[in-house]
Amino acid sequence: MIRISVMYPKPAKFDFDYYKNKHMKLVHKLMDSYGLVKAEVNRGIGDSPFAAVGHLIFNSMEDMQKALQDHDPELAADVVNFTDVKPQFQISEILE
Repeated sequence: MIRISVMYPKPAKFDFDYYKNKHMKLVHKLMDSYGLVKAEVNRGIGDSPFAAVGHLIFNSMEDMQKALQDHDPELAADVVNFTDVKPQFQISEILE
């Protein structure tokens, strides 16, 4: 399985309500049919360098690439509705 982590660095203006209730619903609407298995929202606490991290888990790299190819512009355009920072990305293979 493949995980893409979208990390929003501190300091950031970050609207968790919008992110959880609108942006992630858009993610599911656009990507579930592409093999999105699970999505998770994490809030950074303490000395974490990130205000928030979103994780998207796909069955395969091919599924993830196709979903992003077809829908990344729409999702990227929505970012300004919940934060003022540019996200960082990590793509990982889940080994265990």
